[in-house]
Amino acid sequence: MIKIVQAFDRKEITELASDDAAALEAKFETARKLFADRKAWLKPHQRIAILNRLADLVSVKRQDFGILIAREGGKPLTDALIETDRAIDGIRSAADFLRTRGGVEVPMGLTPASDGRRAWTIKEPIGIVAAISAFNHPLNLIVHQVAPAIATGCPVIVKPAGTTPLCCVELVKLVHEAGMPEGWVQTFLPEDHSLPEKFATDPRVAFLSFIGSARVGWHLRSVITPGARCALEHGGVAPLIVDRSADLERIIEPIAKGGYYHAGQVCVSVQRIYVHSALQKEFVDRFAARVEALKVGDPTLPETEVGPLITPQEVARVEGWINEAVSAGTRQIGGGRLSETTLKPSILISPPRDAKVSTLEVFGPVTCVYPFDRIDDAIAEANALPVSFQSAIFTRDLAVALDAAERLDAAAVMINDHTAFRTDWMPFAGRRVSGHGVGGIPYTMHEMTAEKMIVFR
Repeated sequence: MIKIVQAFDRKEITELASDDAAALEAKFETARKLFADRKAWLKPHQRIAILNRLADLVSVKRQDFGILIAREGGKPLTDALIETDRAIDGIRSAADFLRTRGGVEVPMGLTPASDGRRAWTIKEPIGIVAAISAFNHPLNLIVHQVAPAIATGCPVIVKPAGTTPLCCVELVKLVHEAGMPEGWVQTFLPEDHSLPEKFATDPRVAFLSFIGSARVGWHLRSVITPGARCALEHGGVAPLIVDRSADLERIIEPIAKGGYYHAGQVCVSVQRIYVHSALQKEFVDRFAARVEALKVGDPTLPETEVGPLITPQEVARVEGWINEAVSAGTRQIGGGRLSETTLKPSILISPPRDAKVSTLEVFGPVTCVYPFDRIDDAIAEANALPVSFQSAIFTRDLAVALDAAERLDAAAVMINDHTAFRTDWMPFAGRRVSGHGVGGIPYTMHEMTAEKMIVFR
């Protein structure tokens, strides 16, 4: 049995039955048999109908999902409800993209050898999808893996994070209530830590979707079955530049949101803030005032802005990284423990460039502020790490904005917005160590699709 507790106070919510190796084998065989029988494949209109009914069912349970996200994952209720709304929209988007998805004609008759032929492509489901998800968006991340699989016609087995499986379990129940036949969407809840790798590397897997640590993801990519596709979504140490021309009146709120949303437990949370020296004192004063005013506490309360970390072990780790920087002479603003699960937000001023908080993803309520004199130096610092995901710049100078947008090493550059901005239909991907493949509802649907060419003579 797997015991699920509330992130904030560690009180037990429920227990779930776990899956062993025999259960995993049965799930794969069920998925294999379904996919092997083309007569069992659902028509596009059937998949559209199921997805639309699923979106309606999740809408009815919007408040329930919001509370569940807050309880098991610790995300403040206001943001948990936004996550639920995003999940609903993502499900509908998967259905909508089926309406414009199709193959193309391949020209023939361009040479004597190709004369008298017509050719075109069709799109087919790639096969069984193995999905491994993360705790920080326990509903929406599952939607990003399950909805594209339903839309494209792939059987999917999804493993939620061990700390936050309840949203996944509830969503899959609603998938079946929406009309999906049994076996097409299954959960995998292992207690044995050796089973997730066996799950990801099973030779029946055609596509692996992994959201989690770079260390685990890149290892899995090295051992998956030859020919299997994969998409890896890891984290970054997101840089944000405050140019000399930036309007401090308008940038404090979005930077605070980007840095401390979900207690910084977002793969593109603002972490490294490079501020022009001429603005640094005023920026730090204003930013500190906003950060120290953030309401920290029980995530199920509507006024809470920053909740707990996912486990007490994560609190100890983040606290240790802060202490390491402070012991090296770093000035700390804010911080401290509210409880064994909850840290007050911290700002670290000019920590050493080789400190953990400067080089590794903190995944906690911490931002670091560094001064710069030349924009070239800020961009060089922003690009200095092997991770590369989303970055940002605040500026009122169009030339600076466009120059930085091209020179920042990132999959996406936000201009006058924080690094954690995302919509669910846009491409979402890390470069270098930060990931492989492209996420986002339509892009994942593409990854889960095999293109077949038909040539007619």
